[in-house]
Amino acid sequence: MGRLRQRLFGISLQETRFARRGFRACRAEVQQRLERVGETFLDGYHAALLDDEAWPLAGRLAAIDPAWRGFAFEGAAMALTLLDELLPRRRRRLAAFLEGPGAAHVYMVHVGAGWALARLRRRVARPLRRLDPLLGWLAVDGYGFHEGYFHPARFVRRQALPRRLAGYARRVFDQGLGRSLWFVDGADVAQIPATVAAFPQARRADLWSGVGLACAYAGGVEQAALEALHEAAGACRPSLAQGAAFAAQARRRAGNPAPHTEAACGVICGTSAAEAAAQTERALHALPFDGAVPAYEVWRRRLQARFALAPPLVLVS
Repeated sequence: MGRLRQRLFGISLQETRFARRGFRACRAEVQQRLERVGETFLDGYHAALLDDEAWPLAGRLAAIDPAWRGFAFEGAAMALTLLDELLPRRRRRLAAFLEGPGAAHVYMVHVGAGWALARLRRRVARPLRRLDPLLGWLAVDGYGFHEGYFHPARFVRRQALPRRLAGYARRVFDQGLGRSLWFVDGADVAQIPATVAAFPQARRADLWSGVGLACAYAGGVEQAALEALHEAAGACRPSLAQGAAFAAQARRRAGNPAPHTEAACGVICGTSAAEAAAQTERALHALPFDGAVPAYEVWRRRLQARFALAPPLVLVS
């Protein structure tokens, strides 16, 4: 059955190549790194199609280098969500994964679920009710990343709005779309600000939030480029920092710290990755889940307010 699912739902490795996606050309080592992100995602995706049982699947993913493993968990979550939606007789694959080995990667798992919703062209309201009331919004982030990654001409260049999303979901979509810019623009810290600036002003802060998340989680640039990106964000620096802090927390919870996350937090958040992650934890205190503003947005605003204090840069040698 697993082999059959791979034949039916498999995604070619070529889909992760810059040339195939039409992404901006960049230095060979940066392109190789970003393409490896896609490759690792597909490793996890195809592993889950082969075996959707939580613990055997986790055993396969454990063979992947810890620094890259989060992307594999993200891919696995896409496959599990896809199977839940298309083969609903057993609709607890993703839930079982989250309750078991996927718990440490809860951020990436929720993002991966959003890839499946985008791929299936599903509305998100009903699937979101089955996810965590706070982190479930990350599935919408994943939806936005998918659309930017696979359809950059429409969603990045022509700035189309997602027809199946409305209200606050469109803002979280833009955070995911901002993450995709790290790939679409080849981690070019001169081009990314220009791409964001071409969007309506109301969308820019959320896009910068996604840029911060991607640059801190995926990495690929040096200290000077991080400083240039921080400078270019201007008034949106708190959003950039909030995204980087989310990346730090995702890696802290999964136990897979990375030097590039440390470097990004030092420049963008003005603190260590550990402290940036701790800030996300503190901002969770007494979140209101019954107010007019979604708890996820309250969480983001609290972090942005903290980083609006603009602490001095922590330069990492």
